[in-house]
Amino acid sequence: MLKQQLQQKLQQKLSPQQIQLIRLLELPAIELEERIKHELEENPALEEGQELSDDFERTEEGADENTGDGETDISLGDYMTEDDIPEYKLREIRKRTEQKESIPFSVGQSLNEFLLQQLGLRDLPLEEVRIAEYIIGNIDDDGYLRRDLMAIADDIIFLAGQEVEEKDVEKVLSIIQDFDPPGIGARDLKECLLIQLNRKVQTPVVQLAVQIVKNYFEEFIRKHYDRIMRLLNIEEEKLKKALHEITVLDPKPGSSWGGGLESAMSIVVPDFIVEAVNGELFLTMNNRGVPEMRINREYAEMLQDYAGNKVNQTSQMREAVQFVKQKLDAAQWFIEAIRQRQEILQRTMQAIITLQHEFFLTGDETTLHPMILKDVAELAGYDISTISRVSNSKYVQTNFGIYSLKYFFSESMQTDSGEEISTREAKKIMKEYIESEDKCKPVTDDQLTTILKEKGYMIARRTVAKYREQLGIPVARLRKEI
Repeated sequence: MLKQQLQQKLQQKLSPQQIQLIRLLELPAIELEERIKHELEENPALEEGQELSDDFERTEEGADENTGDGETDISLGDYMTEDDIPEYKLREIRKRTEQKESIPFSVGQSLNEFLLQQLGLRDLPLEEVRIAEYIIGNIDDDGYLRRDLMAIADDIIFLAGQEVEEKDVEKVLSIIQDFDPPGIGARDLKECLLIQLNRKVQTPVVQLAVQIVKNYFEEFIRKHYDRIMRLLNIEEEKLKKALHEITVLDPKPGSSWGGGLESAMSIVVPDFIVEAVNGELFLTMNNRGVPEMRINREYAEMLQDYAGNKVNQTSQMREAVQFVKQKLDAAQWFIEAIRQRQEILQRTMQAIITLQHEFFLTGDETTLHPMILKDVAELAGYDISTISRVSNSKYVQTNFGIYSLKYFFSESMQTDSGEEISTREAKKIMKEYIESEDKCKPVTDDQLTTILKEKGYMIARRTVAKYREQLGIPVARLRKEI
């Protein structure tokens, strides 16, 4: 049975400009720079340089009967030529251009390249060289080979058409594990430590360390030292020396190498700079990677010529008009989105400075006030979701170091006197007590709870455990030393 029904719906849809702005808000400074470069390369209607005119307007003054399909006629404003720009302004532009420094981007030899270089010094059959190259390609940034050897053998058979068995891969892996840095190519932490210990001079202490890692690794990582001494029938002093040999080893031999391009790209670039001068705070945006952009004059004039020629327009001309218009619209939208992004970022950072004014003056962590996204949103005049996007992956440079914006957000808690404070104060006290504790008898979560209560912080034990985990501090048993 057919049935007609009239239904009214109210839907909220984001425009392309709003979607573009949202995506730009989430980008940190270094990614924004790449995004702008990409847009300048992709859109010929967008170019780098100071805007010469603010009169670029799009009007909808009726459809052009010759272009058909109700296409709107576009009116473009006049663009200033270089002759129209005052001399002092030209000098300023030239000076700013000359002051731009060309910073060389240097990337050292990667771990992968270093291992391949060592492979080239070995006299190996071609079949083993191919296996070694594939193994090296699967070693991660920490220096570990975390793939199953059988899976590697299957891949080599499939990709290179070379008949390989698991024992062949293991043989070549043992050769790679003899490369520098020591411990490279290990499949787990235990193997990594053993590779490094076996390359040392085999003194009685080193041999004892090898025995501990090889036969009592679980007891070692759980710090069950009493059990190790009992099973090996050794004194505490011997155990201490053996443990020292183990603890000075590198658990991540690859990470200490450098990291090449990936490491270089992970450098933190602050989005804001907040300076404290004579008790006053000054906020500036880090716009080094955000060049001034403008509409390409040739494209604007091209559209003006096309749109102005209303006589005998062909389908090719109409397509050209549509193409040029789309590129000009995209360029204008991008320029406006960048401008809005900078404005939102600045107002958001200003709100954070207002709420955490004392910290930016002193750098004292205890002066940080409880602050959540809602507090900043209300002060800046934006939605909570907007503040969340702004604070993600953004950094601020202060007189006391560079901080992530997320650093300034914290929940609140009450003291026994009813005063509302930041949870950071409690965490700082916990951290100080743990750092100064007797490592032979580490402070337990129960003891930390008692200490905090004595100082007026009424916190449950499970909350103390949560704060300790947030600080990245292991439980007391794993902090124990002998």
